[in-house]
Amino acid sequence: MTLAPLARYLPILDWGRGYDRSQFAGDMIAAVIVTIMLIPQSLAYALLAGLPPEAGIYASIAPIVLYAVFGTSRALAVGPVAVVSLMTAAAVGNIAESGTAGYVTAALTLAFLSGLMLLALGLFRLGFLANFLSHPVIAGFITASGILIAASQLRHILGVEAEGHTLVEIFMSLGTHLRDVNPTTVILGVSATAFLFWVRGGLKPLLRRVGLGPRLADIGAKLGPVLAIVGTTLIVWGFDLQERGVAIVGEVPQSLPPLTLPSFSPDLLSQLIVPALLISIIGFVESISVAQTLAAKKRQRIDPDQELIGLGSANLGAAFTGGFPVTGGFSRSVVNFDAGAETPAAGAFTAIGLALAAVFLTPLIYFLPKATLAATIIVAVLSLVDFSILKRACHFSHADFAAVTVTILLTLALGVEAGVSAGVITSIIVHLYKTSRPHMAVVGRVPGTEHFRNVLRHEVEVQPHVLSLRIDESLYFPNARFLEDQLSRYAADKRELTDVVLMFPAVNEIDLSALESLEAINARLKEAGIRLHLSEVKGPVMDRLKGSHFLEELTGEIFLSQHEAASKLDGCAPRQTM
Repeated sequence: MTLAPLARYLPILDWGRGYDRSQFAGDMIAAVIVTIMLIPQSLAYALLAGLPPEAGIYASIAPIVLYAVFGTSRALAVGPVAVVSLMTAAAVGNIAESGTAGYVTAALTLAFLSGLMLLALGLFRLGFLANFLSHPVIAGFITASGILIAASQLRHILGVEAEGHTLVEIFMSLGTHLRDVNPTTVILGVSATAFLFWVRGGLKPLLRRVGLGPRLADIGAKLGPVLAIVGTTLIVWGFDLQERGVAIVGEVPQSLPPLTLPSFSPDLLSQLIVPALLISIIGFVESISVAQTLAAKKRQRIDPDQELIGLGSANLGAAFTGGFPVTGGFSRSVVNFDAGAETPAAGAFTAIGLALAAVFLTPLIYFLPKATLAATIIVAVLSLVDFSILKRACHFSHADFAAVTVTILLTLALGVEAGVSAGVITSIIVHLYKTSRPHMAVVGRVPGTEHFRNVLRHEVEVQPHVLSLRIDESLYFPNARFLEDQLSRYAADKRELTDVVLMFPAVNEIDLSALESLEAINARLKEAGIRLHLSEVKGPVMDRLKGSHFLEELTGEIFLSQHEAASKLDGCAPRQTM
Protein backbone atom coordinates (compact mmCIF):
# COMPACT_ATOMS: atom_id res chain seq x y z
CA MET A 1 0.00 0.00 0.00
CA THR A 2 2.83 2.39 0.81
CA LEU A 3 4.23 1.93 -2.70
CA ALA A 4 1.01 2.87 -4.48
CA PRO A 5 1.67 6.64 -4.71
CA LEU A 6 5.23 5.99 -5.90
CA ALA A 7 4.10 3.39 -8.46
CA ARG A 8 2.18 6.13 -10.26
CA TYR A 9 5.48 7.81 -11.14
CA LEU A 10 7.66 4.67 -11.01
CA PRO A 11 5.88 1.98 -13.05
CA ILE A 12 8.83 -0.34 -12.39
CA LEU A 13 7.41 -0.80 -8.88
CA ASP A 14 4.25 -2.15 -10.47
CA TRP A 15 5.56 -4.68 -13.00
CA GLY A 16 8.75 -5.36 -11.06
CA ARG A 17 6.98 -6.89 -8.05
CA GLY A 18 5.62 -9.81 -10.08
CA TYR A 19 8.68 -10.35 -12.25
CA ASP A 20 9.37 -14.07 -12.77
CA ARG A 21 11.58 -16.50 -14.70
CA SER A 22 9.32 -16.79 -17.73
CA GLN A 23 9.29 -13.02 -18.14
CA PHE A 24 13.06 -12.96 -17.69
CA ALA A 25 13.51 -15.53 -20.46
CA GLY A 26 11.28 -13.60 -22.87
CA ASP A 27 12.99 -10.31 -22.06
CA MET A 28 16.49 -11.76 -22.51
CA ILE A 29 15.69 -13.25 -25.93
CA ALA A 30 14.14 -9.96 -27.07
CA ALA A 31 17.12 -8.02 -25.72
CA VAL A 32 19.66 -10.10 -27.66
CA ILE A 33 17.74 -9.65 -30.92
CA VAL A 34 17.12 -5.92 -30.43
CA THR A 35 20.76 -5.34 -29.43
CA ILE A 36 21.97 -6.90 -32.68
CA MET A 37 19.51 -4.76 -34.62
CA LEU A 38 20.19 -1.58 -32.67
CA ILE A 39 23.97 -1.47 -33.17
CA PRO A 40 23.85 -0.64 -36.90
CA GLN A 41 20.74 1.53 -36.41
CA SER A 42 22.42 3.58 -33.70
CA LEU A 43 25.50 4.15 -35.80
CA ALA A 44 23.39 5.13 -38.82
CA TYR A 45 21.23 7.61 -36.93
CA ALA A 46 24.28 9.23 -35.34
CA LEU A 47 25.61 9.69 -38.88
CA LEU A 48 22.28 11.23 -39.88
CA ALA A 49 22.41 13.61 -36.91
CA GLY A 50 25.92 14.72 -37.94
CA LEU A 51 27.51 13.24 -34.82
CA PRO A 52 30.32 10.71 -34.23
CA PRO A 53 29.07 7.09 -34.59
CA GLU A 54 29.61 6.29 -30.91
CA ALA A 55 27.02 8.96 -30.00
CA GLY A 56 24.34 6.68 -31.43
CA ILE A 57 25.36 3.84 -29.12
CA TYR A 58 25.64 6.17 -26.13
CA ALA A 59 22.16 7.53 -26.86
CA SER A 60 20.81 3.98 -26.71
CA ILE A 61 22.12 2.96 -23.27
CA ALA A 62 21.17 5.30 -20.40
CA PRO A 63 17.92 6.44 -22.09
CA ILE A 64 16.69 2.85 -22.38
CA VAL A 65 17.38 2.17 -18.71
CA LEU A 66 15.65 5.36 -17.57
CA TYR A 67 12.63 4.65 -19.74
CA ALA A 68 12.44 1.14 -18.23
CA VAL A 69 12.11 2.78 -14.80
CA PHE A 70 9.68 5.57 -15.67
CA GLY A 71 7.84 4.43 -18.84
CA THR A 72 4.57 2.52 -19.00
CA SER A 73 4.97 0.61 -22.28
CA ARG A 74 6.26 -2.94 -21.91
CA ALA A 75 7.52 -3.16 -25.50
CA LEU A 76 8.62 0.34 -26.52
CA ALA A 77 12.31 0.51 -27.43
CA VAL A 78 13.72 4.00 -26.88
CA GLY A 79 16.70 5.41 -28.75
CA PRO A 80 17.69 7.45 -31.80
CA VAL A 81 15.12 7.51 -34.62
CA ALA A 82 15.33 8.85 -38.16
CA VAL A 83 13.02 11.86 -37.96
CA VAL A 84 14.34 13.14 -34.64
CA SER A 85 17.93 12.63 -35.84
CA LEU A 86 17.18 14.71 -38.92
CA MET A 87 15.58 17.41 -36.79
CA THR A 88 18.67 17.36 -34.56
CA ALA A 89 20.95 17.85 -37.55
CA ALA A 90 18.78 20.70 -38.84
CA ALA A 91 18.68 22.47 -35.47
CA VAL A 92 22.33 22.02 -34.47
CA GLY A 93 23.65 22.56 -38.01
CA ASN A 94 22.46 26.17 -37.85
CA ILE A 95 24.60 26.77 -34.76
CA ALA A 96 27.85 24.85 -35.18
CA GLU A 97 29.79 22.92 -37.80
CA SER A 98 29.50 19.14 -37.80
CA GLY A 99 32.52 17.43 -36.29
CA THR A 100 33.30 20.23 -33.84
CA ALA A 101 33.02 20.19 -30.05
CA GLY A 102 30.42 22.95 -30.30
CA TYR A 103 28.23 20.72 -32.45
CA VAL A 104 28.33 17.89 -29.91
CA THR A 105 27.62 20.30 -27.05
CA ALA A 106 24.64 21.76 -28.91
CA ALA A 107 23.24 18.25 -29.48
CA LEU A 108 23.59 17.46 -25.76
CA THR A 109 21.86 20.74 -24.91
CA LEU A 110 19.06 19.98 -27.35
CA ALA A 111 18.46 16.63 -25.62
CA PHE A 112 18.56 18.39 -22.24
CA LEU A 113 15.95 20.98 -23.24
CA SER A 114 13.74 18.34 -24.84
CA GLY A 115 13.97 16.23 -21.68
CA LEU A 116 13.00 19.15 -19.45
CA MET A 117 10.03 20.03 -21.66
CA LEU A 118 8.73 16.46 -21.81
CA LEU A 119 9.20 16.03 -18.07
CA ALA A 120 7.33 19.28 -17.33
CA LEU A 121 4.47 18.32 -19.64
CA GLY A 122 4.20 14.96 -17.90
CA LEU A 123 4.31 16.33 -14.36
CA PHE A 124 1.63 18.88 -15.19
CA ARG A 125 -0.38 16.18 -17.03
CA LEU A 126 -0.46 18.06 -20.31
CA GLY A 127 -0.13 15.05 -22.61
CA PHE A 128 -3.43 15.97 -24.26
CA LEU A 129 -1.67 18.86 -26.05
CA ALA A 130 -0.20 16.37 -28.52
CA ASN A 131 -3.75 15.69 -29.74
CA PHE A 132 -3.71 19.07 -31.48
CA LEU A 133 -1.29 17.65 -34.03
CA SER A 134 -3.63 15.72 -36.31
CA HIS A 135 -2.74 12.30 -37.70
CA PRO A 136 -2.94 13.40 -41.38
CA VAL A 137 -0.53 16.25 -40.66
CA ILE A 138 1.84 13.91 -38.82
CA ALA A 139 1.67 11.48 -41.77
CA GLY A 140 2.44 14.32 -44.17
CA PHE A 141 5.38 15.52 -42.09
CA ILE A 142 6.85 12.03 -41.77
CA THR A 143 6.45 11.45 -45.53
CA ALA A 144 8.28 14.68 -46.35
CA SER A 145 10.93 13.96 -43.69
CA GLY A 146 11.49 10.50 -45.18
CA ILE A 147 12.19 12.07 -48.58
CA LEU A 148 14.55 14.64 -47.02
CA ILE A 149 16.40 11.97 -45.05
CA ALA A 150 16.82 9.72 -48.08
CA ALA A 151 18.03 12.66 -50.18
CA SER A 152 20.49 13.76 -47.49
CA GLN A 153 22.12 10.29 -47.53
CA LEU A 154 22.79 10.27 -51.26
CA ARG A 155 26.08 12.07 -50.61
CA HIS A 156 27.36 9.01 -48.72
CA ILE A 157 26.14 6.68 -51.47
CA LEU A 158 27.96 8.80 -54.07
CA GLY A 159 31.01 9.43 -51.89
CA VAL A 160 30.87 13.22 -52.19
CA GLU A 161 30.74 16.17 -49.83
CA ALA A 162 27.33 17.86 -49.91
CA GLU A 163 25.07 19.69 -47.49
CA GLY A 164 21.67 21.32 -47.15
CA HIS A 165 18.55 21.08 -45.01
CA THR A 166 15.93 21.43 -47.76
CA LEU A 167 15.34 19.32 -50.85
CA VAL A 168 16.47 22.11 -53.19
CA GLU A 169 19.63 22.79 -51.18
CA ILE A 170 20.52 19.10 -51.07
CA PHE A 171 20.13 18.51 -54.81
CA MET A 172 21.90 21.73 -55.73
CA SER A 173 24.81 20.78 -53.49
CA LEU A 174 24.92 17.26 -54.96
CA GLY A 175 24.87 18.73 -58.47
CA THR A 176 27.93 20.86 -57.82
CA HIS A 177 29.88 17.82 -56.59
CA LEU A 178 28.92 15.26 -59.24
CA ARG A 179 32.40 15.39 -60.74
CA ASP A 180 33.79 14.11 -57.42
CA VAL A 181 31.67 10.93 -57.37
CA ASN A 182 33.64 7.89 -56.18
CA PRO A 183 32.75 4.87 -58.39
CA THR A 184 33.82 2.31 -55.78
CA THR A 185 31.64 3.94 -53.15
CA VAL A 186 28.71 4.05 -55.58
CA ILE A 187 29.00 0.33 -56.33
CA LEU A 188 29.22 -0.49 -52.63
CA GLY A 189 26.36 1.84 -51.63
CA VAL A 190 24.01 0.83 -54.45
CA SER A 191 24.68 -2.86 -53.81
CA ALA A 192 23.99 -2.46 -50.08
CA THR A 193 20.78 -0.53 -50.83
CA ALA A 194 19.58 -3.13 -53.35
CA PHE A 195 20.38 -5.95 -50.90
CA LEU A 196 18.47 -4.26 -48.08
CA PHE A 197 15.45 -3.69 -50.31
CA TRP A 198 15.57 -7.37 -51.25
CA VAL A 199 15.84 -8.32 -47.58
CA ARG A 200 12.58 -6.53 -46.79
CA GLY A 201 10.61 -8.64 -49.25
CA GLY A 202 12.73 -11.65 -50.17
CA LEU A 203 14.59 -12.83 -47.10
CA LYS A 204 11.56 -13.89 -45.09
CA PRO A 205 10.18 -16.23 -47.80
CA LEU A 206 13.69 -17.66 -48.21
CA LEU A 207 13.97 -18.35 -44.49
CA ARG A 208 10.54 -19.99 -44.54
CA ARG A 209 11.62 -22.26 -47.37
CA VAL A 210 14.65 -23.44 -45.41
CA GLY A 211 12.40 -24.46 -42.52
CA LEU A 212 12.18 -21.52 -40.11
CA GLY A 213 8.82 -20.75 -38.52
CA PRO A 214 6.89 -17.56 -39.32
CA ARG A 215 8.03 -15.73 -36.20
CA LEU A 216 11.74 -16.56 -36.54
CA ALA A 217 11.67 -15.84 -40.26
CA ASP A 218 10.10 -12.44 -39.61
CA ILE A 219 12.70 -11.56 -36.97
CA GLY A 220 15.51 -12.82 -39.22
CA ALA A 221 14.31 -10.58 -42.05
CA LYS A 222 14.36 -7.56 -39.73
CA LEU A 223 17.99 -8.32 -38.87
CA GLY A 224 19.00 -8.11 -42.54
CA PRO A 225 20.95 -4.84 -42.04
CA VAL A 226 23.40 -6.74 -39.85
CA LEU A 227 24.28 -8.95 -42.84
CA ALA A 228 24.89 -5.85 -44.96
CA ILE A 229 27.08 -4.36 -42.22
CA VAL A 230 29.19 -7.51 -41.86
CA GLY A 231 29.45 -8.16 -45.59
CA THR A 232 30.50 -4.67 -46.68
CA THR A 233 32.87 -4.28 -43.74
CA LEU A 234 34.68 -7.48 -44.76
CA ILE A 235 34.80 -6.32 -48.39
CA VAL A 236 36.33 -2.95 -47.47
CA TRP A 237 38.85 -4.62 -45.16
CA GLY A 238 39.72 -7.43 -47.57
CA PHE A 239 40.22 -5.23 -50.63
CA ASP A 240 41.62 -2.22 -48.75
CA LEU A 241 38.93 -0.02 -50.31
CA GLN A 242 39.51 2.90 -47.97
CA GLU A 243 42.65 3.53 -50.02
CA ARG A 244 40.37 4.01 -53.03
CA GLY A 245 38.48 6.79 -51.33
CA VAL A 246 35.69 4.77 -49.67
CA ALA A 247 34.70 6.65 -46.49
CA ILE A 248 34.71 4.42 -43.42
CA VAL A 249 33.54 4.85 -39.85
CA GLY A 250 37.10 4.62 -38.57
CA GLU A 251 38.15 4.40 -34.96
CA VAL A 252 35.34 4.36 -32.42
CA PRO A 253 36.25 4.73 -28.73
CA GLN A 254 36.07 1.52 -26.69
CA SER A 255 34.30 2.87 -23.66
CA LEU A 256 31.08 3.16 -21.77
CA PRO A 257 29.08 6.36 -22.23
CA PRO A 258 31.01 9.27 -20.71
CA LEU A 259 29.55 11.73 -18.25
CA THR A 260 28.81 14.91 -20.20
CA LEU A 261 27.28 18.27 -19.47
CA PRO A 262 24.98 20.28 -21.73
CA SER A 263 25.64 23.98 -22.13
CA PHE A 264 23.76 26.45 -19.97
CA SER A 265 24.69 29.43 -22.12
CA PRO A 266 21.62 31.70 -22.39
CA ASP A 267 22.46 32.43 -26.02
CA LEU A 268 22.61 28.73 -26.99
CA LEU A 269 19.52 27.87 -24.96
CA SER A 270 17.53 30.61 -26.68
CA GLN A 271 18.59 29.31 -30.10
CA LEU A 272 17.59 25.75 -29.29
CA ILE A 273 14.37 26.22 -27.33
CA VAL A 274 12.04 26.22 -30.35
CA PRO A 275 13.72 23.23 -32.06
CA ALA A 276 13.63 21.39 -28.71
CA LEU A 277 9.90 22.03 -28.41
CA LEU A 278 9.25 20.75 -31.94
CA ILE A 279 11.41 17.66 -31.36
CA SER A 280 9.55 17.00 -28.11
CA ILE A 281 6.17 17.17 -29.83
CA ILE A 282 7.11 14.98 -32.79
CA GLY A 283 9.01 12.51 -30.59
CA PHE A 284 6.13 12.15 -28.16
CA VAL A 285 3.49 11.73 -30.87
CA GLU A 286 5.58 9.09 -32.66
CA SER A 287 6.37 7.27 -29.42
CA ILE A 288 2.86 7.25 -27.96
CA SER A 289 1.34 5.99 -31.21
CA VAL A 290 3.77 3.05 -31.28
CA ALA A 291 3.31 2.33 -27.57
CA GLN A 292 -0.48 2.35 -27.75
CA THR A 293 -0.54 0.16 -30.86
CA LEU A 294 1.61 -2.51 -29.22
CA ALA A 295 -0.16 -2.26 -25.86
CA ALA A 296 -3.55 -2.80 -27.50
CA LYS A 297 -2.38 -6.20 -28.80
CA LYS A 298 -1.97 -7.44 -25.22
CA ARG A 299 -4.75 -5.36 -23.68
CA GLN A 300 -2.29 -3.33 -21.68
CA ARG A 301 -2.69 0.29 -20.68
CA ILE A 302 -0.49 3.24 -21.62
CA ASP A 303 -0.54 6.42 -19.53
CA PRO A 304 0.32 9.33 -21.89
CA ASP A 305 1.34 11.65 -19.06
CA GLN A 306 3.65 9.06 -17.54
CA GLU A 307 5.04 8.40 -21.02
CA LEU A 308 6.05 12.06 -21.13
CA ILE A 309 7.92 11.58 -17.87
CA GLY A 310 9.58 8.42 -19.20
CA LEU A 311 10.67 10.07 -22.45
CA GLY A 312 11.75 13.20 -20.61
CA SER A 313 13.94 11.13 -18.29
CA ALA A 314 15.38 9.27 -21.29
CA ASN A 315 16.36 12.51 -23.01
CA LEU A 316 17.91 13.89 -19.83
CA GLY A 317 19.89 10.66 -19.61
CA ALA A 318 21.08 11.16 -23.19
CA ALA A 319 22.14 14.72 -22.41
CA PHE A 320 24.39 13.62 -19.55
CA THR A 321 25.89 10.53 -21.26
CA GLY A 322 27.10 11.79 -24.63
CA GLY A 323 23.92 11.24 -26.63
CA PHE A 324 21.33 13.34 -28.47
CA PRO A 325 17.50 13.52 -28.53
CA VAL A 326 15.74 10.13 -28.47
CA THR A 327 12.24 8.72 -28.58
CA GLY A 328 10.43 5.42 -29.10
CA GLY A 329 11.32 3.79 -32.43
CA PHE A 330 8.74 1.93 -34.51
CA SER A 331 10.87 -0.78 -36.11
CA ARG A 332 12.89 -1.74 -33.05
CA SER A 333 9.78 -1.66 -30.84
CA VAL A 334 7.97 -4.03 -33.20
CA VAL A 335 10.99 -6.35 -33.19
CA ASN A 336 11.13 -6.13 -29.40
CA PHE A 337 7.44 -7.03 -29.21
CA ASP A 338 7.63 -9.85 -31.76
CA ALA A 339 10.73 -11.29 -30.10
CA GLY A 340 8.75 -11.83 -26.90
CA ALA A 341 9.53 -8.85 -24.64
CA GLU A 342 7.32 -9.09 -21.56
CA THR A 343 8.39 -6.06 -19.53
CA PRO A 344 10.52 -2.91 -19.83
CA ALA A 345 13.36 -4.99 -18.35
CA ALA A 346 14.00 -6.10 -21.94
CA GLY A 347 15.14 -2.55 -22.60
CA ALA A 348 17.48 -2.62 -19.61
CA PHE A 349 19.01 -5.88 -20.86
CA THR A 350 19.38 -4.31 -24.29
CA ALA A 351 21.28 -1.44 -22.68
CA ILE A 352 23.66 -3.95 -21.08
CA GLY A 353 24.21 -5.58 -24.47
CA LEU A 354 24.94 -2.22 -26.08
CA ALA A 355 27.32 -1.31 -23.26
CA LEU A 356 29.24 -4.54 -23.87
CA ALA A 357 29.28 -3.78 -27.58
CA ALA A 358 30.61 -0.28 -26.90
CA VAL A 359 33.47 -1.73 -24.85
CA PHE A 360 34.40 -4.84 -26.84
CA LEU A 361 32.99 -4.71 -30.38
CA THR A 362 33.74 -1.20 -31.66
CA PRO A 363 37.11 -2.22 -33.23
CA LEU A 364 35.15 -4.54 -35.53
CA ILE A 365 33.38 -1.61 -37.21
CA TYR A 366 36.54 0.32 -38.06
CA PHE A 367 36.20 -0.61 -41.76
CA LEU A 368 32.43 -0.21 -41.89
CA PRO A 369 31.68 1.99 -44.94
CA LYS A 370 29.50 5.03 -44.36
CA ALA A 371 27.74 4.16 -47.62
CA THR A 372 26.29 1.06 -45.92
CA LEU A 373 24.99 3.11 -43.00
CA ALA A 374 23.45 5.51 -45.51
CA ALA A 375 21.83 2.57 -47.32
CA THR A 376 20.41 1.38 -43.99
CA ILE A 377 18.86 4.80 -43.38
CA ILE A 378 17.49 5.16 -46.92
CA VAL A 379 15.76 1.77 -46.89
CA ALA A 380 14.36 2.37 -43.39
CA VAL A 381 12.94 5.84 -44.07
CA LEU A 382 11.50 5.18 -47.51
CA SER A 383 9.03 2.83 -45.84
CA LEU A 384 7.73 5.92 -44.02
CA VAL A 385 6.91 7.72 -47.27
CA ASP A 386 3.18 7.42 -47.88
CA PHE A 387 1.70 9.69 -50.55
CA SER A 388 -1.62 7.83 -50.31
CA ILE A 389 -2.42 10.12 -47.37
CA LEU A 390 -2.95 12.90 -49.93
CA LYS A 391 -5.54 10.87 -51.84
CA ARG A 392 -7.34 9.76 -48.68
CA ALA A 393 -7.38 13.28 -47.25
CA CYS A 394 -8.60 14.77 -50.54
CA HIS A 395 -11.52 12.36 -50.73
CA PHE A 396 -12.43 12.68 -47.08
CA SER A 397 -11.80 16.32 -46.11
CA HIS A 398 -10.57 19.28 -48.14
CA ALA A 399 -9.38 20.97 -44.94
CA ASP A 400 -7.24 17.95 -44.01
CA PHE A 401 -5.92 17.75 -47.58
CA ALA A 402 -4.85 21.39 -47.44
CA ALA A 403 -3.13 20.85 -44.09
CA VAL A 404 -1.24 17.76 -45.31
CA THR A 405 -0.21 19.44 -48.55
CA VAL A 406 1.07 22.56 -46.79
CA THR A 407 3.03 20.43 -44.31
CA ILE A 408 4.68 18.31 -47.03
CA LEU A 409 5.56 21.26 -49.27
CA LEU A 410 6.94 23.44 -46.47
CA THR A 411 8.98 20.57 -45.02
CA LEU A 412 10.56 19.86 -48.40
CA ALA A 413 11.04 23.51 -49.35
CA LEU A 414 11.99 25.10 -46.02
CA GLY A 415 13.17 22.23 -43.84
CA VAL A 416 11.89 20.14 -40.97
CA GLU A 417 11.49 22.96 -38.44
CA ALA A 418 9.30 24.98 -40.79
CA GLY A 419 7.41 21.82 -41.73
CA VAL A 420 6.58 20.71 -38.21
CA SER A 421 5.74 24.28 -37.21
CA ALA A 422 3.37 24.46 -40.17
CA GLY A 423 1.94 21.11 -39.13
CA VAL A 424 1.18 22.30 -35.61
CA ILE A 425 -0.30 25.58 -36.83
CA THR A 426 -2.39 24.02 -39.60
CA SER A 427 -3.67 21.31 -37.24
CA ILE A 428 -4.91 23.97 -34.84
CA ILE A 429 -6.35 26.07 -37.67
CA VAL A 430 -8.19 23.06 -39.13
CA HIS A 431 -9.57 22.20 -35.70
CA LEU A 432 -10.74 25.75 -35.09
CA TYR A 433 -12.23 25.99 -38.59
CA LYS A 434 -14.20 22.76 -38.18
CA THR A 435 -15.50 23.59 -34.72
CA SER A 436 -16.23 27.21 -35.66
CA ARG A 437 -18.85 26.00 -38.13
CA PRO A 438 -20.62 23.24 -36.22
CA HIS A 439 -23.20 21.10 -37.96
CA MET A 440 -26.74 22.20 -37.11
CA ALA A 441 -29.91 20.51 -38.32
CA VAL A 442 -33.57 21.45 -38.31
CA VAL A 443 -35.32 18.32 -37.02
CA GLY A 444 -38.77 16.87 -37.03
CA ARG A 445 -40.52 13.83 -35.58
CA VAL A 446 -40.28 10.53 -37.46
CA PRO A 447 -43.98 9.57 -37.87
CA GLY A 448 -45.23 7.14 -35.24
CA THR A 449 -42.08 7.40 -33.08
CA GLU A 450 -40.46 9.56 -30.43
CA HIS A 451 -37.36 10.07 -32.59
CA PHE A 452 -36.34 13.34 -34.24
CA ARG A 453 -34.21 13.51 -37.38
CA ASN A 454 -32.83 16.00 -39.91
CA VAL A 455 -35.65 17.29 -42.17
CA LEU A 456 -33.27 17.17 -45.15
CA ARG A 457 -32.51 13.48 -44.73
CA HIS A 458 -35.76 11.95 -43.49
CA GLU A 459 -39.49 12.23 -44.03
CA VAL A 460 -40.59 13.80 -40.76
CA GLU A 461 -43.42 15.77 -39.18
CA VAL A 462 -42.76 19.40 -38.23
CA GLN A 463 -44.78 22.06 -36.43
CA PRO A 464 -45.02 25.31 -38.48
CA HIS A 465 -44.88 27.48 -35.37
CA VAL A 466 -41.95 25.58 -33.79
CA LEU A 467 -38.31 25.56 -34.94
CA SER A 468 -36.39 22.62 -33.53
CA LEU A 469 -32.66 23.03 -34.13
CA ARG A 470 -30.17 20.33 -33.14
CA ILE A 471 -26.63 21.55 -32.28
CA ASP A 472 -23.98 18.90 -33.04
CA GLU A 473 -20.98 20.50 -31.36
CA SER A 474 -19.96 21.97 -28.03
CA LEU A 475 -20.43 25.73 -27.93
CA TYR A 476 -17.43 27.98 -27.31
CA PHE A 477 -15.96 31.25 -28.52
CA PRO A 478 -15.10 30.31 -32.15
CA ASN A 479 -18.64 29.12 -32.96
CA ALA A 480 -20.80 31.22 -30.66
CA ARG A 481 -21.48 33.89 -33.29
CA PHE A 482 -22.10 31.23 -35.93
CA LEU A 483 -24.97 29.87 -33.81
CA GLU A 484 -26.54 33.33 -33.67
CA ASP A 485 -26.26 33.80 -37.44
CA GLN A 486 -27.64 30.37 -38.29
CA LEU A 487 -30.57 30.71 -35.92
CA SER A 488 -31.44 34.11 -37.33
CA ARG A 489 -31.40 32.67 -40.84
CA TYR A 490 -33.64 29.74 -39.93
CA ALA A 491 -36.04 31.92 -37.95
CA ALA A 492 -36.42 34.42 -40.80
CA ASP A 493 -37.89 31.68 -43.00
CA LYS A 494 -40.75 30.84 -40.57
CA ARG A 495 -43.26 33.68 -40.31
CA GLU A 496 -45.58 31.69 -38.01
CA LEU A 497 -42.79 31.06 -35.54
CA THR A 498 -43.71 31.25 -31.86
CA ASP A 499 -41.20 28.85 -30.28
CA VAL A 500 -37.57 27.84 -30.84
CA VAL A 501 -36.19 24.66 -29.29
CA LEU A 502 -32.42 24.17 -29.24
CA MET A 503 -31.53 20.48 -28.92
CA PHE A 504 -28.29 19.97 -26.98
CA PRO A 505 -27.61 16.18 -27.10
CA ALA A 506 -24.10 16.73 -28.52
CA VAL A 507 -23.23 19.85 -26.51
CA ASN A 508 -20.71 18.80 -23.86
CA GLU A 509 -19.39 22.23 -22.93
CA ILE A 510 -20.47 25.88 -23.00
CA ASP A 511 -18.02 28.69 -22.37
CA LEU A 512 -18.74 32.31 -21.44
CA SER A 513 -18.81 33.51 -25.06
CA ALA A 514 -21.42 30.89 -25.95
CA LEU A 515 -23.44 31.78 -22.85
CA GLU A 516 -23.49 35.41 -23.91
CA SER A 517 -24.65 34.35 -27.38
CA LEU A 518 -27.49 32.34 -25.85
CA GLU A 519 -28.46 35.37 -23.78
CA ALA A 520 -28.44 37.55 -26.92
CA ILE A 521 -30.54 34.99 -28.81
CA ASN A 522 -33.03 34.83 -25.95
CA ALA A 523 -33.32 38.64 -25.85
CA ARG A 524 -33.80 39.01 -29.62
CA LEU A 525 -36.41 36.27 -29.79
CA LYS A 526 -38.22 37.80 -26.81
CA GLU A 527 -38.43 41.14 -28.65
CA ALA A 528 -39.98 39.29 -31.62
CA GLY A 529 -42.50 37.52 -29.38
CA ILE A 530 -40.79 34.14 -29.71
CA ARG A 531 -39.97 31.87 -26.77
CA LEU A 532 -36.63 30.04 -26.49
CA HIS A 533 -36.53 26.48 -25.11
CA LEU A 534 -33.73 23.96 -24.55
CA SER A 535 -33.98 20.17 -24.68
CA GLU A 536 -31.75 17.18 -23.86
CA VAL A 537 -29.28 19.32 -21.93
CA LYS A 538 -26.48 17.28 -20.34
CA GLY A 539 -25.78 17.51 -16.62
CA PRO A 540 -22.42 19.34 -16.78
CA VAL A 541 -23.85 21.88 -19.22
CA MET A 542 -26.91 22.41 -17.00
CA ASP A 543 -24.59 22.97 -14.05
CA ARG A 544 -22.84 25.74 -15.97
CA LEU A 545 -26.17 27.33 -16.94
CA LYS A 546 -27.39 27.21 -13.35
CA GLY A 547 -24.33 29.16 -12.31
CA SER A 548 -25.47 32.10 -14.46
CA HIS A 549 -28.56 34.29 -14.79
CA PHE A 550 -29.53 32.72 -18.11
CA LEU A 551 -32.14 30.31 -16.72
CA GLU A 552 -33.85 33.15 -14.83
CA GLU A 553 -34.15 35.18 -18.03
CA LEU A 554 -35.04 32.27 -20.32
CA THR A 555 -38.45 32.90 -21.91
CA GLY A 556 -39.20 29.21 -22.42
CA GLU A 557 -38.53 25.92 -20.62
CA ILE A 558 -35.88 23.24 -20.24
CA PHE A 559 -37.18 19.89 -21.51
CA LEU A 560 -35.74 16.51 -20.61
CA SER A 561 -36.26 15.24 -24.17
CA GLN A 562 -37.21 16.61 -27.56
CA HIS A 563 -40.27 14.39 -27.49
CA GLU A 564 -41.43 16.12 -24.30
CA ALA A 565 -40.84 19.54 -25.88
CA ALA A 566 -42.73 18.66 -29.06
CA SER A 567 -45.61 17.15 -27.11
CA LYS A 568 -46.05 20.24 -24.97
CA LEU A 569 -45.79 22.66 -27.90
CA ASP A 570 -47.86 20.49 -30.23
CA GLY A 571 -51.30 21.85 -29.43
CA CYS A 572 -50.80 25.35 -30.79
CA ALA A 573 -50.77 24.54 -34.54
CA PRO A 574 -51.23 21.64 -36.98
CA ARG A 575 -48.30 19.46 -38.02
CA GLN A 576 -46.88 19.21 -41.53
CA THR A 577 -44.96 16.36 -43.14
CA MET A 578 -41.68 17.17 -44.90
